[in-house]
Amino acid sequence: MNDFFNHIFTRYPIKTRRFLELLPGLTAWAIIFLPIYGSFLFPEALSWMILFFDVYWLVKSFHLVITAYKSTAKILATEKEDWNAKASKLPHYKDMTHVLVIPNYKESVTKLRSTLEELTHQTFPLKRMFIVLAMEEREVEAKAKSDELIKEFQPIFGDVIATFHPDVIGEVKGKSSNEAYGGRVAYETLYANNKYALDYATVTSVDADSIFDKQYFAYLSYSFLTNNNPYRRFWQSANVFYNNLWDVPAPNRIISFFGSMYRTAVLVQGDKLIINATYSLSFKLLKEIDFWDVDVIPEDYRIFFKAFYRTKGETYAVPIFLKTSLDAPKSPTYLKSLQNKYQQERRWSWGVSDDPLFVKWWLTVPGVPFYRKTVLLFHVLLDHQLWPVNWFIITVAANIMPIINPVYSRTTLGYMLPQIAASILTLCLLAIVALIYLDYKNSTEHRYVSKRRRLLFPIEFILMPIVGFFLSALPALISHTQLMLGKRLEYKVTEKV
Repeated sequence: MNDFFNHIFTRYPIKTRRFLELLPGLTAWAIIFLPIYGSFLFPEALSWMILFFDVYWLVKSFHLVITAYKSTAKILATEKEDWNAKASKLPHYKDMTHVLVIPNYKESVTKLRSTLEELTHQTFPLKRMFIVLAMEEREVEAKAKSDELIKEFQPIFGDVIATFHPDVIGEVKGKSSNEAYGGRVAYETLYANNKYALDYATVTSVDADSIFDKQYFAYLSYSFLTNNNPYRRFWQSANVFYNNLWDVPAPNRIISFFGSMYRTAVLVQGDKLIINATYSLSFKLLKEIDFWDVDVIPEDYRIFFKAFYRTKGETYAVPIFLKTSLDAPKSPTYLKSLQNKYQQERRWSWGVSDDPLFVKWWLTVPGVPFYRKTVLLFHVLLDHQLWPVNWFIITVAANIMPIINPVYSRTTLGYMLPQIAASILTLCLLAIVALIYLDYKNSTEHRYVSKRRRLLFPIEFILMPIVGFFLSALPALISHTQLMLGKRLEYKVTEKV
């Protein structure tokens, strides 16, 4: 079977790729317009489909609450342990080294300094941590910024290395190509000459605004040294947007809140956990799979699946039950902050552009366990496909049917559909209340905010229908459509001030 599909993809590389690129957009638009043509062609079946999805969304909402609660409990327990003391008792602890690649472009020196200053609080020995400031050669101020930071922090860490990624024909400008360049330089500098042991090294992809828990690298060392196969592992913490959550516009805060809760909850969801944004992996694995790809914008899912198929399904993502705090998009003005968040969602939703490749690998790469590769692919395709359409199903579908087909609205199911759908979705509000309570109870960052701000926060969720459309469904729908039309997305750095 693999040989058959491999023959098809090899013989028709452009046609197969374009066919797979068409599917997400065509499916999204077909679902969005389903309440219109379905109201005439199969109204009763459509009514049950809408109710089924509403129930699915209700179950999904409370599943998020339960898994977020479990993850939060584990995080609270993990924070109480002395992970460096536990790791230091293990063999090869003194051989452990951690490389942190920080790709950046036009980031302020203040932001980079803040990230490095927070790293100085790590409980793991700083002299065995190596910082790679992955700059872009085209940035005029890159050299001056890196020189300033190297002078300040090189005496603290094992080393601070600046790399300057040149513009190369055929590469996509962005995080992935920059990281690949920085990672290669780090390998040549630290491990190619056996200066340090590659077998006991990790590399961490660090967003420029990442603030790690002070025990992150001690916990990572312990997990690495106790894992049965660390050379086939990625590590993912709970990436939460707490750095500036109370300083951004309410719409950005709502989306960032749900993003934080999801990224916390997914830590206990088995193979649904796929790395995102800031993550770690064995440096030996990174070298084996030839570093990050240089022709892609969304690098996290790509490198995970690349490793998964290169290792014949032996690669897993391991949860780190600690929080890594990031910035929510913020610009000097309110409107620009909203535009900035929209562009970030566009970039994230462009992850759908990798789906054709993941499907191709699923069909053509032999020797990979069928069940696991199918589960991984299913979760990715489902999340990407629902992203642009769930708002339309939840908000519009049940209410538009009586308008499109008033005759059907005179039947019992047609008449009751909007009311039943509203009742089901109203129950979802209980899940939101539970998430807000869980977030308040367990997030120390919120304790520095006035009680008045915290009490007003739930009221902001009145904006959810508007926010959900403009800052989630719309950017995802445009990404799907752009891929369907064969156009590429240009990488835009998320502004954070």
